[in-house]
Amino acid sequence: MLKEIKILSDHGKQFVPDLRTQPVSERFRGRPVISADITSAQAVNAAAMCPSGAIDSNSGAIDLGRCSFCNECALAMPGVYRFTNDYRIAASRREDLVIRPGQTDPLRIDENAVRKEVRRLFKRSLKLRQVSAGGDNSCEMELGASGNVNFDMGRYGIEFVASPRHADGVVITGPVSENMAGALEITYDAVPSPRVIILVGTDAISGGLFAGSPALKRDFIENHHIDLYFPGNPAHPLTFINGLMDLMGIRQ
Repeated sequence: MLKEIKILSDHGKQFVPDLRTQPVSERFRGRPVISADITSAQAVNAAAMCPSGAIDSNSGAIDLGRCSFCNECALAMPGVYRFTNDYRIAASRREDLVIRPGQTDPLRIDENAVRKEVRRLFKRSLKLRQVSAGGDNSCEMELGASGNVNFDMGRYGIEFVASPRHADGVVITGPVSENMAGALEITYDAVPSPRVIILVGTDAISGGLFAGSPALKRDFIENHHIDLYFPGNPAHPLTFINGLMDLMGIRQ
């Protein structure tokens, strides 16, 4: 009996009642904070050690669209860089993913950047077709977890569907390999208008560690309006669901 009780205690509650305020482990790496007193030399050193080129060598700013959340900068410069466990880091504009020194405000989507038809048509229901465009299955697993009994995004009318013809938009993971570029275009074309495009994970947003590879073909990302960006490597289910709730205008 004691063994079973310990297992239940370790697992925690199955159902997360409030996805807006659900606490996560202190070890979780979410929104970073950069000291306003960072020096030029520290910025250069941080940029040199960043494996994904996410840190600007002039200012020391971190581009979450390129960051792999590896924590190397925080380990090397604990007084300059640190990662909070704030998982609400979705953005509706690409430039909002850049965290600058001294910036402590939480990340929230820009309400003015949300298309009016998105709020009007998808406030109560949003059906999405997920496309793994050369992904490594990490973001894909987290997206799958978003619909499980713990997070249950279906309570807000958010679901993944099998056919793009039943979808309101596409969720893209992976850096968009050349072999998947055509399939992505075909999938998007099959979604009825108006439709949304959502990028999940560092690879989808910028190409991640594969940025600049000849194996990628990112024309689709560059030529279409992106409605929502979810940084992370991978993105957490709480990040994903909270961002979609903000996009849809759901307060709770």
